Amino acid sequence: MAKIAIINRDQKRRATVKKFAAKRAALLAVVTNIRLGEEERHAARLKLQALPRDASPVRLRNRCALTGRPRGVFSKFGLGRSKLREIAMRGEIPGVIKASW
Repeated sequence: MAKIAIINRDQKRRATVKKFAAKRAALLAVVTNIRLGEEERHAARLKLQALPRDASPVRLRNRCALTGRPRGVFSKFGLGRSKLREIAMRGEIPGVIKASW
């Protein structure tokens, strides 16, 4: 199980990304619009750089919903591979069965 502080940090980052999503999208639209003047685009780039680092969605990490494990997470289920296997073996996920051939 991951440390509680790391899980809380990830949740805080997700809240920050959600908070600044609209502002980031607007600034990125200005920066990528080639019809605008160079000064406007440069000013938008500076404002974008002034946003908090944790406002960038690139800094998010998929984690298991049960254990907080950062690796081996199936995004379809939101679970780590070990917990997904345990739950699937108990038959608690509809439509998921163990492969056999």
